[in-house]
Amino acid sequence: MREKDGRDRRIQGSGGCGSQGAGGSAGTEIPGTVCTACAGETAEMLAAGHHGGAASGKPGSRMSWMMRPQALFTWLAGAFLTAAWFLSRWSVDGWPVLLYALAILTGGFFVGRQALRSLRHGRLDIHVLLVLAVTGAVWLGQWFEGALVVFLFSVGELLEAWSHHRTNRSLQELLDLRPPRVTVRRGGVLQEIPAEQARPGEIFIVRPGSRIPLDGQVVKGESAVNQAPITGESLPVAKGPGDHVFAGTLNGSGYLEVRSSRPSRDTTLSRLIRLVQEAQAQRAPAERFIDRLARYYTPAIFVLGIGVAVLPPLLAQAPWDTWIYRGLAVWLVACPCALVISTPAAVVSGLGNAARHGILIKGGAHLESLARVDTVAFDKTGTLTEGHPRVADVIPAPGFSAAEVLQTAAQLEARSQHPLAAAILAAAGAPAPTWPEVRFFQQVSGNGVRGQIGSHQVFVGEPGWVWDQAECLRARSKSVPTLQEAARRLQNEGKTVMAVARRGSGEGGEGGEPVGLVAVVDALRAESLDVVAELRRSGIRHVVLLTGDHPAAARAVAARLGVTQVEAGLLPEQKLEAVRRLQRAQRRVAMVGDGINDAPALAAAQVGIAIGAAGNDMAMETAQAVLMGADLHKLPYALSLSRATLRVVRQNVAFALLSKLAALLLIFPGWLTLWMAVLVDSGATVLVTLNGLRLFWHRPAATVSAAAGVAGPGLGVPGPEAVQRAGAGSRI
Repeated sequence: MREKDGRDRRIQGSGGCGSQGAGGSAGTEIPGTVCTACAGETAEMLAAGHHGGAASGKPGSRMSWMMRPQALFTWLAGAFLTAAWFLSRWSVDGWPVLLYALAILTGGFFVGRQALRSLRHGRLDIHVLLVLAVTGAVWLGQWFEGALVVFLFSVGELLEAWSHHRTNRSLQELLDLRPPRVTVRRGGVLQEIPAEQARPGEIFIVRPGSRIPLDGQVVKGESAVNQAPITGESLPVAKGPGDHVFAGTLNGSGYLEVRSSRPSRDTTLSRLIRLVQEAQAQRAPAERFIDRLARYYTPAIFVLGIGVAVLPPLLAQAPWDTWIYRGLAVWLVACPCALVISTPAAVVSGLGNAARHGILIKGGAHLESLARVDTVAFDKTGTLTEGHPRVADVIPAPGFSAAEVLQTAAQLEARSQHPLAAAILAAAGAPAPTWPEVRFFQQVSGNGVRGQIGSHQVFVGEPGWVWDQAECLRARSKSVPTLQEAARRLQNEGKTVMAVARRGSGEGGEGGEPVGLVAVVDALRAESLDVVAELRRSGIRHVVLLTGDHPAAARAVAARLGVTQVEAGLLPEQKLEAVRRLQRAQRRVAMVGDGINDAPALAAAQVGIAIGAAGNDMAMETAQAVLMGADLHKLPYALSLSRATLRVVRQNVAFALLSKLAALLLIFPGWLTLWMAVLVDSGATVLVTLNGLRLFWHRPAATVSAAAGVAGPGLGVPGPEAVQRAGAGSRI
């Protein structure tokens, strides 16, 4: 089923209870939590709007659960069953059987419809088995047993549907954040239009106290904006002209005019919603294994039930009615509903908890992989450091002033998106109108930038690359050794050093000359030391620093953090190879970076984790997990949550298997009745679902939870303001 706004929320058919035995099943709006066969009447409830179907577009909580059609039929069946039981105690002839029949018809209405649908598609599932079992009970004269079986099964389905609604609430909260309309200024006139009709570049207004409908850049006004749903800041963030804002965030008391930067379908919030939906539809490896098992399990149980019913009477002259009854019990107790739902119930709850805390994990497979990680590799700049570099030192070459060094570097860096560029521009001041034009600008990944200014080719970036490109060494410039020594000294202080040089643009050139050095410092995040220590306490055996910065600067940072394994001076492809070396050493690696020059390494790791990714397209697309804000404390929290999810999955699978085995063993002595069989099956399903739902309230260790804060609505927890970072290669 595809909703009106184009969101496809179908499950990829999971095959539980034999649903994939022949031809698969149609998709339903159960967001990746349970196979369609096990969902059964849950799908009927969804069609009626329980999970916010296309008709209503609202979450199921808008209408009381007690008033849903299936709920009403279930309570009516319970009333008929209760009345029939009391009348049978009073020896009232005729009426108990009639009331038992009414209980079977009302409680089994949705079950029967689903059974017919399954048979039309050639599937053998729990609904077919239940209808056969109830028919057999009635044929044997066990009216009370048949009615009680139907009622208990309907109650179990109702509770299961409620659990699916609960797991879907986080996604619905995100959907509710999107204002449907926006007020734009067209031709000097304000017009209110649907948000999807607004065009990039249009000016729209945001009134005090309203939600921002689109991503954009503030052009007029000042206000404080609550960005918790996207990035997780604990306090509103001051916004003014030039600042970026996100759709779905809440404006404070100020009036803003914003220039739209993206269409409604491509806002950060819209991409988050799509990624959450895709994550819910992806299945963990354990879930895929159980689904494959279920394809053969249900037909085998069907054959076993027939064997139990007919073989003892045929071979040992045992009573037919006794063994038919026991065969029916086999059908009821052995359905793998609890086993099939044991994994997705936990996984979707874990994904929902992560989303509430500003951590987007793209599916159960990545959640499971994160739980098995034993090595965490960090990028340095913007990950362990704040990502706000500032110029600390300027050393001019002979014949140049510090201002000339900064101006020359700033002329090129004005065209760059690297964090260092912002630091140089801030130190040099705003570009002057008299600055000459830069031609043939090129950004060289991992090294720096180059371009032509007047009659000179200018190079800014990693010192070794700059000296080589500008042919300073060939020109035997006497100032180069002095600058090289100064660069080493600054790097040993933990600073990042960029060289500036130029050479003539004519063929063959006129020899290069150094202009000077610019040293930039980027302070460590306040939480970096605590996070590294927390990772070690949580069982992470190896913490590695992979950076493109100079080895001396990298070692200075690593020493402060207590990290002993450092690889520095890496280009993006070398970071990728470093991750692969760790994997070849049998380590399960999580790579943490900002999603720009770290993209290859993020993609190669068992789990790539992008930090501060709000508004960062590459990070959201490349990484398997995204920390929407810039708070590193979310990383230990994500590890804690993933491990808790894996523990719950193992608990659920073990309980589902042991409960089925114990119930099957009780059948042969005749100790298990039909209603007890249904109670075991439905009860186990409900219990594993509720056990999975515990993950919604999972709390990490005290140190992490104190730092992570309390989740706000939708995505986001309190944390520092997210910083949008972009850059080329490994200049840091």
